Amino acid sequence: MSRARIPYLMEGIHWGAVIASLWTALQFWIDFTYFPQGPNPASTFVNRNFFAEFVVCTIPFSAYLLAQARGSARITLMAFTLGFNIVALMMTGTRGALGSMWILLGVVLPVTAVLYRKQFTFINWDAGKRILASGVLVATVVGLGILSTNNPRLLKDAEVLGIGTSAFDRAFKRTASISADDGSLGIRFIMWKATARIIESKPLTGVGAGAWEAMLPLYQTEGSQLETDYYVHNEVLQLLAEYGLTGLLFLLALIGYLLFAAWKTIRNRSPEGLAEAPMRVIALASLLAFLIVSNIGFPWRLASTGCLFALSLALLGASDARLQIRGPAAAMRLPWKPAYSQILAVVMMACLVLAAYISQQAAAVEQKIVRAVKMSLGISQSGDYNNPKWDKTKKEILTLTKDAVAINTHYRKITPMVADELAKWGDWKNAVWVWESVVVSRPYVVAIMSNIARGYAQMGNNDKAMEFLLRCEKLQPKAASVRSLKVILLSRMGKEPEAALLAKQYLDEGTYDFDLVNAAYVLGIRKGDYDMAIKSLEFRVKSWPNLQADSFLKLGNIYAAQKKDDAKALESFKAALNAAPAAEKEAIRKQVPTAYQARL
Repeated sequence: MSRARIPYLMEGIHWGAVIASLWTALQFWIDFTYFPQGPNPASTFVNRNFFAEFVVCTIPFSAYLLAQARGSARITLMAFTLGFNIVALMMTGTRGALGSMWILLGVVLPVTAVLYRKQFTFINWDAGKRILASGVLVATVVGLGILSTNNPRLLKDAEVLGIGTSAFDRAFKRTASISADDGSLGIRFIMWKATARIIESKPLTGVGAGAWEAMLPLYQTEGSQLETDYYVHNEVLQLLAEYGLTGLLFLLALIGYLLFAAWKTIRNRSPEGLAEAPMRVIALASLLAFLIVSNIGFPWRLASTGCLFALSLALLGASDARLQIRGPAAAMRLPWKPAYSQILAVVMMACLVLAAYISQQAAAVEQKIVRAVKMSLGISQSGDYNNPKWDKTKKEILTLTKDAVAINTHYRKITPMVADELAKWGDWKNAVWVWESVVVSRPYVVAIMSNIARGYAQMGNNDKAMEFLLRCEKLQPKAASVRSLKVILLSRMGKEPEAALLAKQYLDEGTYDFDLVNAAYVLGIRKGDYDMAIKSLEFRVKSWPNLQADSFLKLGNIYAAQKKDDAKALESFKAALNAAPAAEKEAIRKQVPTAYQARL
């Protein structure tokens, strides 16, 4: 961390960002799919937001290297690669990172260049080098920024969301789309409000490190379910919710130190202080970008951004020591002996061995459970999942899942996906034990507990099914999934009149899901309550467009046979035929009563 060696560290950060950006650009331009991907383009980070949050924190270091370049070749290389990283960031359309980038490029870095111009090499550039640097940078950003994507998923996003197909379009239109009625931000607002209730409830102790995910369902508003989210998407709120007063003190200490470091940097006009200033400002700029994206994402939980966070603080600490800055908010040199280094080396080796073991176990869990999910999805997609040819594969899926759960019983992000597919095949026994393995450490996740209750009901164990239903009702009595579960269980237990009354009440209140709509239709037909059956089908038509043909066909049959309303029956049959895909129209026509077929 000496001043002479810091540029080497910055080189490593910059070229790491360039390589990561190359993967992003390949995914954007030619749909390069070597790495598993979530939201594209994500480089090697699975999710484009993760990549964007990393690369925006590297921009200050890249800008520093450009400003310190000397020869024309070096200037050209650094200007091009900085521009390339900026374009890759724009390709993601990640709004938090883009907002951070606009602040860096529009305010922080230009002000730094003006205030400390005498400490940067670019002040000595002749006119040709200045034109070269600005020309290459602008040409790279503009030239690459207008190239359109050939990634089918991004082309579909552009068509559906209207965000364009080039990096420029995605950057500016996505930034402009930030608003109070934004769907993605809306979900975050719900999570933030629930987290605020955690902080209000446990301001001193918090709920415990890493426990936000498990405890959140207890603090959600009635009727809402956020069990699919694993992080707050706001590091400050998550810190306060999990660590309470300890988290608050840490946060105040961090902000206090950064403000102190910034103040000392600006105030120190000595030759030594001015020599240190550019590197200090760059580290502070990177931390600023990191803290901005921390308010809309979770970069503290990602290895790449967490590493940059630590390195930036280390750069400031080393600089504090060189400048001999005093005070409670400054780093300082410690009295040291060679023996201390030897002891710490042994401790670090032990930590590395432990980290290697934990990493190996984590990789084993990930590999086993992901493989099991892929295999189970493959069976489901075949459409013939009960064929005996899959028996060996199913056995392997169960073995992989059991081995993964044995290593880590608390890995709930992917494990339930296996159970979901098992349930589709009718293997409720194995689906239930997989779900139950997750609920052990996530006892308040209503979505999983309601699945367990359905599983026990399918196996005829009504007592266990009701046990899990009651647990769900204590948490979210007005959640659509809980209400539909109650109707289904009452119906299976022979209490159809009670189930029908509840189904009608829930539909009237507008609280329903797919299972409740279907259950209400069946109960309505059985009990002769055709108005309820019609209402359930109307909700089905509205909320599940892919089932409109079947829904209209059922409506037509009710109007024709039970309601004796010829006009509405004919109207429904025509709607069914219109809603059916071309390949299925003839099959739908054949299901229409003969008396109506000639009139379609």
